[in-house]
Amino acid sequence: MSVFAKKLTGVGLFVVVAGLLIGLYIANFATSFPVPVSGVTSTAVGGGTNLELQTVAALGEKTDPSHPDWVSYLIRSNGKWIHSTIFQVPAYSVVHVTLYQYDSPTGLRNPFLSQVQGTVGGTMTVDGKTMSSIPPEETSHTFAVPELGVFVPLPGITEEEEEKNGCEEAPCEPEKAHRTITFSFRTGKKGRYRWQCFVPCGAGYIDGNGGPMQTLGYMDGFIDVE
Repeated sequence: MSVFAKKLTGVGLFVVVAGLLIGLYIANFATSFPVPVSGVTSTAVGGGTNLELQTVAALGEKTDPSHPDWVSYLIRSNGKWIHSTIFQVPAYSVVHVTLYQYDSPTGLRNPFLSQVQGTVGGTMTVDGKTMSSIPPEETSHTFAVPELGVFVPLPGITEEEEEKNGCEEAPCEPEKAHRTITFSFRTGKKGRYRWQCFVPCGAGYIDGNGGPMQTLGYMDGFIDVE
């Protein structure tokens, strides 16, 4: 075999191996893509759709063995907590969110986001108390849908609560220390709207903005308005 033929064979093998690796990467990404979860039709006066969410400081080995220490959102579906951040809701309707916040504060770098914006009435309730803002340093996460103008700061549990009765891994149970936050917002036309947390809560990454902050299925996702 000539030198040219050997080089050509080597290049061919490299292309095949590279193709296989790329194929495996795409297959892994496709199978790990969060499963969309539909909101539940509200039975309350006025109707709408209910989303029941929780934020956790760490998913744990059982929920996510590949990233057990990553912070994340979860959604309840048919009585079970699902690790997904893709939510399906109707167009031109009201979405009622109940969110159980089990994490401690990290704090906002932009105090503007500590104001409740884009919700029905411009407010939220925290443990039954109506609020239109919270101190920036008390913010643990946010639920923000920029295209819909929705920004909701989520207050964290205190250090004392975390030490005494903090949730160590998902899914977190009601008896663990948490804040209960409720708010409603209106959807518009059909489409896919990105939502995300704006608190730099990716511990262990530069400026807290890596890891779960940049990975779909953890601290960001999509609202599919259908």
